[in-house]
Amino acid sequence: MKPVVGVMQAWSCIVVSVFAIVILSVIGALFKANNHSMVGTVEDPENGAAVAATVFSAVIVYALFIVGCGFQAYLHFRDNRRGAISLS
Repeated sequence: MKPVVGVMQAWSCIVVSVFAIVILSVIGALFKANNHSMVGTVEDPENGAAVAATVFSAVIVYALFIVGCGFQAYLHFRDNRRGAISLS
C-alpha cells in the first residue's frame, strides 16, 4: 500500500492532533467539573456536562486523526526501509 499524503503532512497532523487532544481534554474536564471560570458568568453556558460531551467528541475525532496520520507515517517509514529497488 502506498501513502496518500506526504511524510511532513502526516507528522504535522500527528503533532497538531496530540496538542489538540491535550488542550481539549483540559477544557472538557473544566466544563465537566462546572469550574467557575467556564460556567460562572451570565454569558457562559448553563449545562457544563453537555458542553463537556461535545468537547470530548472532538477529542475522539482528533484521536481518529492520529490513527489515520500515524498509519500514513508508518507507510512512509516502511517505504524508506525498502530502499530504491523494490521487488514487487
